[in-house]
Amino acid sequence: MSSGPEDREQLLQLMRERALRVGDFVLASGRHSSFYFDGRLVTLDPRGALLVGRQLLQLLRRDGVTRVGGPTLGADPMVAAVALCSALDEGPQIPAFIVRQEAKSHGTGGWWAGPPPQPGDAVGVVDDTLTTGGSLLQAAERVAATGARVAAIYTLLDREEGGRERLEAAGYRLRSIFRRSELLAGAQAPGASGA
Repeated sequence: MSSGPEDREQLLQLMRERALRVGDFVLASGRHSSFYFDGRLVTLDPRGALLVGRQLLQLLRRDGVTRVGGPTLGADPMVAAVALCSALDEGPQIPAFIVRQEAKSHGTGGWWAGPPPQPGDAVGVVDDTLTTGGSLLQAAERVAATGARVAAIYTLLDREEGGRERLEAAGYRLRSIFRRSELLAGAQAPGASGA
């Protein structure tokens, strides 16, 4: 299940049409922004999930990733898409997991939904959007604490607001499918940002 330039262009167009809003927004970090990107409007869309899964799978395979996971909620549909796409092609399957916001105190407990990473696993940590990098950094540190190796951190969109620098300063490599500058380059004027 390979992914070519036409898939990437379709994904970018879908992101602009479905997930990008232009205006005045307050982000989870508390910062103000002239645009808002809701990645789940793409990653939970049938075509969007397929395109994201293909794009990520191509990057993950290139980096030798054997497991994929990320912080809930942004990563949930993305890791499922990667796992499914990996099962549909002829390459090795890439199992998925989710890193919880808080450790579960009931049942088996712990930070993980799905099988947790194991020592020696090469893990790709994913999320839909990178702003400051806080949630991705926490997830990567939890993965590393298991003895697994974080091969890289992958995002659908790097907002280019310092997250890359923060993750790299912590020793992690970042690979983003798109950067803010690419997303906004073809965006419509404020007030006409799509459906």
